[in-house]
Amino acid sequence: MRGDILGIKSYIKAVAGYLPGKIEKNDLTKRLTKKTGIYERHLADENECASDLAVQVAERMFAQYAIEREQIDFIILCTQSPDYFLPTTACLLQEKLHLSKHCGAFDFNLGCSGYIYGLSIAKGLVETGQAKQVLLLTAETYSKYIHPGDETVKPLFGDGATATLIAAVQSDVEGIHSFEFGTDGSGADSLIVPAGALRNPYGKTSIIEQVDDYGNRRTNYHINMNGSEITNFALNVVPETVQNILGKAGLEKRDIDYYVFHQANKFMLDFLQQKCELQGLPFWNDPSNCGNTVSNSVPLAITQLLEAEKALALGKVMLIGFGVGLSWAGCIVDLSHVPR
Repeated sequence: MRGDILGIKSYIKAVAGYLPGKIEKNDLTKRLTKKTGIYERHLADENECASDLAVQVAERMFAQYAIEREQIDFIILCTQSPDYFLPTTACLLQEKLHLSKHCGAFDFNLGCSGYIYGLSIAKGLVETGQAKQVLLLTAETYSKYIHPGDETVKPLFGDGATATLIAAVQSDVEGIHSFEFGTDGSGADSLIVPAGALRNPYGKTSIIEQVDDYGNRRTNYHINMNGSEITNFALNVVPETVQNILGKAGLEKRDIDYYVFHQANKFMLDFLQQKCELQGLPFWNDPSNCGNTVSNSVPLAITQLLEAEKALALGKVMLIGFGVGLSWAGCIVDLSHVPR
């Protein structure tokens, strides 16, 4: 996709991932493990928060790509597990990462579609001249929301963080483009922590324990997920999203160098590849060592892809995220400016 004139375009210039050191392995004999293809997950320690993971991955990216932190104009954090209700966790990260006090900082609360939203925000900041370099962070500790006795979600979710540098480039070719967004708030109850925030406040809302027919336990203070509803939702919205993105970019399916979807689980990704008629095309599907890491999953997959496909041109990579909200989003990115 080409711009009308030579001007400022936003490009991904660096990307890094971080997984906590604590590893919990799934039971390889369980049907759920075989179906999802998730063999282990990385979990934050009891006293480890989203900002701690974000610091680890940002420092890793700064060192790996020799990035001058004082040149960062904006820091954006996507998380649904902030350190505090207030202040904004991104403000804490400005201090922890020793960024300039002239650096803008804010959080936004989104799950599996959040990385795409973050790229859109960063693109807007860069291409309107408000920033030259934007640090987009994702960090989640979903494990803290999961009841230890709930085997419907416990084997699925892992913790982690990612860092992406979006920077201005003089070019007539778009580096991040063809965005597509969607929302269906009627499905909010399909993936929710019902109690603990201000609608049903902690300390004023009674703890209600639920036990399903299979002995899985959860309370209204833990993640409650309707897996079949989430799967049906994804199978319904993702194929149309793929077509809409291709239409906006003026591309055919075979023109895309790689498809990188939210790494929910192998079963869902296999099904989506078929439903979107992408068999035989480059399609990333590997949640095996980290599980569903929510907003981290797409950028973590990008780091894996860059490592695995060092010789492959990645000028047109389609990214799609979908999940909690219900929310979905997608775009096309040019990864050729990321050193390998």
